[in-house]
Amino acid sequence: MGRSFSSFLPAAGGEGALRRLARLLLIAWAMTTLSVLFDPLALAIVVGGTLVATAARGPVGDTVAALAAIRPALRRRFDAEAARAELAIAERLSQARGVLAVDAETIRDADVAAGVEAVVGGAGPDAIEHLLAARRAARRERHMIVHDWWTAAAETAPAMGMIGTLFGLVRMFQAMDDPATIGHAMAIALLATLYGAILANLFAAPLAARLQRLSRAEEDARRRLVKPFRAYAAREAPPTPRRSAA
Repeated sequence: MGRSFSSFLPAAGGEGALRRLARLLLIAWAMTTLSVLFDPLALAIVVGGTLVATAARGPVGDTVAALAAIRPALRRRFDAEAARAELAIAERLSQARGVLAVDAETIRDADVAAGVEAVVGGAGPDAIEHLLAARRAARRERHMIVHDWWTAAAETAPAMGMIGTLFGLVRMFQAMDDPATIGHAMAIALLATLYGAILANLFAAPLAARLQRLSRAEEDARRRLVKPFRAYAAREAPPTPRRSAA
């Protein structure tokens, strides 16, 4: 008796194993293919040179802040609703137990915590608006420093790629009598240019643009916190003593 067609198909558990095997084969093929485009010396020249040249333009703190901004840039935009919710919780607690019962240290958003702390301290609506404006200005300045750093990195990376190319060409001309060395030197020359273009156009420049968009979106969202904060401060402001009639 002949076997049915279904007997040649993998079992239910075997289908997942085949997918995993195909995935592993694809990863192995990609690693083998991309390994041709990897050269540690060219990468060190471009990435290291870009980092050093960009960091030399300002204090070390700017470089630390720029590198630390990579992770937040991959997240979503500033959540204004979460900040507004924290402010609403503080308002309800003030109405229920009094303004002194609000603990600003439990609030996660820094601006909301600073504003609530000021309200607890008796600040009025104008003082709260000035405080929030000052914090927005300081944050905008910090964001501008990071944006300028990555913009400078995008401008520097192609130049570092050209330096790596010249370095590879010099090594190639110095070893014209050694065919084995010529190939590696030529690879450095070509890959350095490639790394510089990739670092500038596929990483640094897009990151700078995204950071700028996120900064603008956050500032616009934080401006919308001013009105509810003014209302909160007006309700909790201490009453002004009346002057007695002469």
